[in-house]
Amino acid sequence: MKIYHCGHCHYPVYFENVSCSNCGNWLGYASETDDMIALRPGETEWNHPAGNGSLIKYCDNHRHQACNWVIPSDDPTGLCDACDLNRTVPNLSDPEKLREWQELEMAKHRLVYALNRLGLPVKDKITHPDRGLAFDFLASEDADEPVMTGHDDGLITLNVDEADSVNREATRIQLHEKYRTLIGHFRHEVGHYYWDLLVLANPTLLEEFRRLFGDDRADYGEALNQHYQNGAPRGWESNYISEYATMHPWEDWAETWAHYLHLMDMLETAHSFGMTVNPPTTPDLMMRAEADFDPYRERDMEKILKVCVPLTFAINSLNRGMGRPDLYPFVINDSVRAKLAFVNRVIDSARQSTY
Repeated sequence: MKIYHCGHCHYPVYFENVSCSNCGNWLGYASETDDMIALRPGETEWNHPAGNGSLIKYCDNHRHQACNWVIPSDDPTGLCDACDLNRTVPNLSDPEKLREWQELEMAKHRLVYALNRLGLPVKDKITHPDRGLAFDFLASEDADEPVMTGHDDGLITLNVDEADSVNREATRIQLHEKYRTLIGHFRHEVGHYYWDLLVLANPTLLEEFRRLFGDDRADYGEALNQHYQNGAPRGWESNYISEYATMHPWEDWAETWAHYLHLMDMLETAHSFGMTVNPPTTPDLMMRAEADFDPYRERDMEKILKVCVPLTFAINSLNRGMGRPDLYPFVINDSVRAKLAFVNRVIDSARQSTY
């Protein structure tokens, strides 16, 4: 994520900030210009800073402390582009469910930011029922059957229990996973959506996908049962980014897609801070890197990886020094590099298309 600055005093602020700790102005994120706008406290509408005579207001979910994005005052939905993707939210009169939903929204807004930066189509399912995207945030106690996180024809379902860090960590340990986060869920599940939208519909890309990831026509239910009965095959580390990626070509794609977004976010942050990795004690030039470019504007995946690999090693070393597990506990092998390059090409082709 890039560094944002208060639109009034230019003090650095986070993407989720609703006020500036330096000057006290309220803050609103304008997605169309990718700016953090300063807003006079106590008002409900403000003049657009572009000076075009239009008015802006907060997204309606700001009143739930779940969104800091601003929209045109005459927007009929009352919702920003990120919140407009919601189909179902939990019972917000329950303080615990409200808190969990706020956590989910924070991760989802970061996801939408990245999709916008990549130039990918982001359309809601109400106005685009055949090709749109929607989210159901469901609580187990409110459902007639277990709530499973997953994707189905543009509808992404997330169990709000995943927003509880204790519950999520217990699940991670139970499933022997190295990594389990809200942003990881969003990035993985939206990968399934874009596979349907960008790969399945393109015969040339689909053929290349099958060469790299395998035949997507393999029975998914059978693959799922086999994975949970037998686990990942021996030697999986040589060809996949995670054990779950070995289950089926669809999951290999979604895991690779998620890691592509992980790396892009990490590198954009490093670029914003002007980070350089240059350990003087190693002769290996592969451990030296300078984050001197915006990854969202870079189309060479090898250039991105040459910076990301040393960066992840440095960040993991910092975590270990604080007694924390590796921030990025994965190895990017040659097969994964080729798959990441394919994801990069798919996204590049989407930038040049109209959906």
